[in-house]
Amino acid sequence: MLVTLFIAVFFRMCIMYAYGELLKNGGFEAEGDWQCFAPHCELVTNKHTGQHAMKISNRTHFFQGASQFIHVEPSKTYAVSGYIKLLNDQPEHHSQMVTMAVEFTYSSGYKSYDTAAAHAPVLKSDGWVHLQGEFGAPRDHVKTTRIYFQGPHPSVDFVVDDASVTEMTSVPLPTDPSWRKQTDSVIHSKRMSNIQIHVSAAPGLNRNDVQIRVVQKKKSFPFGTVVNAPVYNRESQSKYRDFIHNHFNWAVPEGRLKWPAVEGHQGHDNFGPALKMINGLKSHGIKVRGHTLVWSSQFAIQPWVQALSGDKLRQAVEHHIQLTTNITHGLVEHWDVNNENLHGTWYQDRLHDPDYNLELFRIAHRADPSVKLFLNDNTVVRSGGFTQAYLDMARKVKSANVGLYGMGVQSHFIAGRDPNPHLIKLRLDLLAQAGIPIWVTEMDLMAGDENTRADYYERALRALYGHPAVEGILLWGFWDQRHWRGVNASLVQGPDLTPNAAGRRVLDLLENQWMTDETHELSQSGDRFTVRGFHGDYELHVRYQGHERNDLKQTFSISPSQATHNVNVHIH
Repeated sequence: MLVTLFIAVFFRMCIMYAYGELLKNGGFEAEGDWQCFAPHCELVTNKHTGQHAMKISNRTHFFQGASQFIHVEPSKTYAVSGYIKLLNDQPEHHSQMVTMAVEFTYSSGYKSYDTAAAHAPVLKSDGWVHLQGEFGAPRDHVKTTRIYFQGPHPSVDFVVDDASVTEMTSVPLPTDPSWRKQTDSVIHSKRMSNIQIHVSAAPGLNRNDVQIRVVQKKKSFPFGTVVNAPVYNRESQSKYRDFIHNHFNWAVPEGRLKWPAVEGHQGHDNFGPALKMINGLKSHGIKVRGHTLVWSSQFAIQPWVQALSGDKLRQAVEHHIQLTTNITHGLVEHWDVNNENLHGTWYQDRLHDPDYNLELFRIAHRADPSVKLFLNDNTVVRSGGFTQAYLDMARKVKSANVGLYGMGVQSHFIAGRDPNPHLIKLRLDLLAQAGIPIWVTEMDLMAGDENTRADYYERALRALYGHPAVEGILLWGFWDQRHWRGVNASLVQGPDLTPNAAGRRVLDLLENQWMTDETHELSQSGDRFTVRGFHGDYELHVRYQGHERNDLKQTFSISPSQATHNVNVHIH
């Protein structure tokens, strides 16, 4: 009931951003306006609202469904909504994905596609499912634009109703500066606290001779990166290690903790490379996320596991989770439990158990109650097609009380596309309704020009850091020679790891703009003054008559739980 109420409220909020319905007969009350991109479509009384809905049956391909041509304007953003209900399940694939997709056809005949709204996994028992999201029209004029329902296995019939496409008029372009005021306000209120300095000086001391410097030495907000274990562990790669140690406080193994990497052949475990890297990171004060206990996409599952089924598969999974969490106990802070479960349901399908994802969390939580467990998925912040589905999944796992701590939002932004801070905020606002922390777990983006890339990184990072629900941000690479998306996503280049324009911009944010370093002349600031400081570890230095007073140096820390930290300075 609460989920239904929230969806209704959020949909009304989206209407505030939108105007001008683009679809005709979105309620399916007549047979016209919709094209039946399937062998059979018919009006039925099995509806969501109104009198009728449209049933699609006898399909031969997953992409077949009701479709309609609409007119869109270049570069504008459109809100999408619709309802779908499965009429049967598919025995071999219990969990289905359903989508509202968009097809753009250009004058040349070239076609491109976008997922405007999606939901997964979906079963017949779920009844009416709300598809909600948005899409951006291409910058170039298109010849035709078609929106259509698709997704389930061809053997699955479904009904659709209450479709809508409207322009979102309150979403400025990414280059519009209006978003900065809001994100800066959040950063100032959420990421910083007051440092109240109280100075007591010996009688007759000339305050013109005194300087107080408050300098942050370490940030507490998690800024991290993915780390490649073979490169990190290689003796010749000291510059790679040094860059990580000097610029990040969190890390995540790229692949060495994934099941195929630690047990490619059944019974032959190899945690050595991962543990060597983790111990090296921790010796430099860097905390580590575990990624990932299992991954439900078939391409990410080793052949010997794919050959299992039934109790043998369950036993193998449970043994792997127990072994892995035992070996990494005390070494990792987080575990991604079942990676990208919105996009893959191999284990659920293989075991004919649509709720097996909950069992994975139960196993992991029993095995190590001290580690924080996460969902982790993509296309929920970089685009909005799966955002509502991810919120629904988080609520389901949270309500099952299986040890869920937070949501990982990967944030692999679309190549060559400027991240829109307004849309990032809208999607994060929606996900935050789950009431659990959000971590940006795999952020990267691409632009061929490094100055453009710098702008893209700054806009994305400010939007993410400037959202109150975000608790940590990790990059999925930084070095052109090890980045999975290549030089056009890199922050540093060459054998010396030299920062490019994008890297210099990111480091300026992390180590200058979002770190505190203030010097106050006592004659001007007075004996009581306030420094607004970012959370982390600090040193206070006193200079008297141009010389450092080492006997007056202090260290302290401020945390998000502190509104004000008091520091007393006695100058004698």
